[in-house]
Amino acid sequence: MSEPSLLEVAERVVGWASDGCDVEAYAARESETEVRAYQGEVESLTSATSVGIGVRVVRSGRQGFAYAAALDEQTLRQTFDEALDNARFGSVDEHAGVAEPDGVEPVPLDLYRSELLEFPSEDKVSLALELERVALAADPRVTGVETAEYADTVYEGAVATSRGIAAQSCETGCYLVAYTLAADGDETQTGFGFSVGRSPDELAPEKAGKDAAERATRLLGATKPSTCRLTVVLDPYVTAQLLSIVGATLSGDAVLKGRSLFAQRIDDAVAAESLTLTDDATDPEAFTASAIDAEGLATRRVPLISDGVLRAFLYDSYTARRAGVSSTGSAVRGGFKGTPSVGAHALRLKPGRRSQAEIVAGIDDGFLVQGVSGLQSGVNAVSGDFSAGAEGLRIRRGETAEPIREVTIASTIQRLLMDVTEVGSDLEWLPMSAAGVSLAVADVTMSGA
Repeated sequence: MSEPSLLEVAERVVGWASDGCDVEAYAARESETEVRAYQGEVESLTSATSVGIGVRVVRSGRQGFAYAAALDEQTLRQTFDEALDNARFGSVDEHAGVAEPDGVEPVPLDLYRSELLEFPSEDKVSLALELERVALAADPRVTGVETAEYADTVYEGAVATSRGIAAQSCETGCYLVAYTLAADGDETQTGFGFSVGRSPDELAPEKAGKDAAERATRLLGATKPSTCRLTVVLDPYVTAQLLSIVGATLSGDAVLKGRSLFAQRIDDAVAAESLTLTDDATDPEAFTASAIDAEGLATRRVPLISDGVLRAFLYDSYTARRAGVSSTGSAVRGGFKGTPSVGAHALRLKPGRRSQAEIVAGIDDGFLVQGVSGLQSGVNAVSGDFSAGAEGLRIRRGETAEPIREVTIASTIQRLLMDVTEVGSDLEWLPMSAAGVSLAVADVTMSGA
């Protein structure tokens, strides 16, 4: 007899619900591999598989939760009983509950590549070694590779609720990432490069290695410039980091708790007309794409900002009930050991028509920001104030010029979005929940010497 599917397991647990008791069961299985190369050898190779279930019980407005890293019948029953018992001690919350069908059907997505399961470990090692080799050979000033890593994941998940949810998904993903060291005399600089895909044949070690080398070497000789106001062009990776922060402020949870700078601003102009931001987990190109959210509801395209106007916030079932609206299929969770919460799945800006080089060519005095530090800690989600360390290349008369470092760029999220002058055409999905694209922003303070 074959083993039951994860969905069958989740539905069996939900079947134990009694009258007046809502139950959610989230079962998941995930396999991960990570290979790191160093100086032509395998520094580490790790492979791990996790499987388990999380059970949420809501009774009389009180919620209980329990999880277990096994799916045998005895463990399932014990986990259910523990969640039921824990509900006795929860605080009463009139909005507590599990998801129920909303009539939106999941979009068919091809996110699973069986060839990843069949890809031999020695070939994964070869990709990591090739990545390191390319990075070192790209430029004689590259003196070392701090990280040359191959990683992959195979995920299966299923969600069932006593309200009628029954959904499952299967996804694969892999990536290469390199961090290089470049030196000129006593000076050293670092750079990174990456490549992402659903299966190993979609990865490009040549591109990732050369990008890492170029990002490090072009910063050699960097100096600290004088303070001024200028146009900045955010590199796609920097834009993706910024979008992750903006996405967090657009969650229903942040709005309900008064921790969002966008609260009470639906239908207001909050950005330049050239800026359209969506969260769309149904885009198969997104590394974090998924047909269902963490509560089993269908994911969907959520237009957050359209032509500069704020149109929506992100909601899971709980925050939607509190706000008196419908879920946007935006529940996320870290795995079977945790409960769902609201968050962005796959943020992206609508691309423009010009490349980064073409955008730079139209700027007389500017700063191409290649990397930032302290961005997460340097942003106030309520006021929108932000300040972050930055490095990159000065832009002079339409061309990239001398490298600069040890500067701080500061503004507010509100002003930055309003001062966007152009969105690049170079949309690139990263191994995170936001896509990168070059972004030109006028009149930003660059604090230096």
